[in-house]
Amino acid sequence: AADQAAVSAMRDMFLQHDFPGKVVIGEGERDKAPMLFIGEQFSDKPLLFDIAVDPLEGTNLCAQNHEGAMSVLAVAPRGSLLHAPDLYMKKVATGSKIDPKLIDLNLSLSEIISNVAKSLSKKPTDLRVTILNRERHRAIIEEATSLGVNLELIADGDILAAINTTGYFNRSDLYYGTGGAPEGVLAAAAMKTLGGQFLGQLIVPDHLDIASRDKIYQLSD
Repeated sequence: AADQAAVSAMRDMFLQHDFPGKVVIGEGERDKAPMLFIGEQFSDKPLLFDIAVDPLEGTNLCAQNHEGAMSVLAVAPRGSLLHAPDLYMKKVATGSKIDPKLIDLNLSLSEIISNVAKSLSKKPTDLRVTILNRERHRAIIEEATSLGVNLELIADGDILAAINTTGYFNRSDLYYGTGGAPEGVLAAAAMKTLGGQFLGQLIVPDHLDIASRDKIYQLSD
C-alpha cells in the first residue's frame, strides 16, 4: 500500500505538470508495471529529461516499521542517466575528498580501506564502513572485520547507505558491496548533488551478452 501511494503521487505530479521526461529507471517493464514503467512519458512535448525512480526504497524497512525507507526520484538532462538493467552492480561510495583512483573496484576491499584511511588521515580502526548484510558478502564482511573497522551491517537500503558517506550526512566513510544496478544509479545521482564519489560495475550473468560487462562507471564526482 505504501509503495502504491508513492507510485501514484509521483506519477500524478508528472502528469499535472505535463513534464517533458521519460522514465529510464522505473518500476519495471510495461507488462509488469502499469505506472512509472520504463519508457513511460508524461507529455507530448519534446523530451528533455531522463527520470529514475524508486517510489519506495526499503520496502521491507517500511513494512517492518524500521528507519531508512525513502521515496527516491532523480531527474537529469536527457541521455545523462545510465539505463541500468535489472542486474546486480558492484559498488563503492565515499565522500568527495577521496580520489576516485583510490577506490578503484579492481582493488581489494583491504586496499580501498587503507587508501581511504590515508586520505582522511585516519587509522583503519577509525573508519566507519557500511555493508549490506547478505550471504554473498560473507567474505568481505570477514575481511572488513579483520581490519578492525567500525562496521555497520544493514538489512536493506543501500541508496541511503551510499549517500550517508557524503559530507551532507557524514555518517559513514565508506560503503562497499553488491546491490541492485538501478539503485546504484539513483545513489550516484544523489551523491552528485550532495558531493561524493560513486563507482559501479555491472555484474552480468554469463548467459547475457552486454557490451559493458567489464566497464566500471564513475557515476558521480
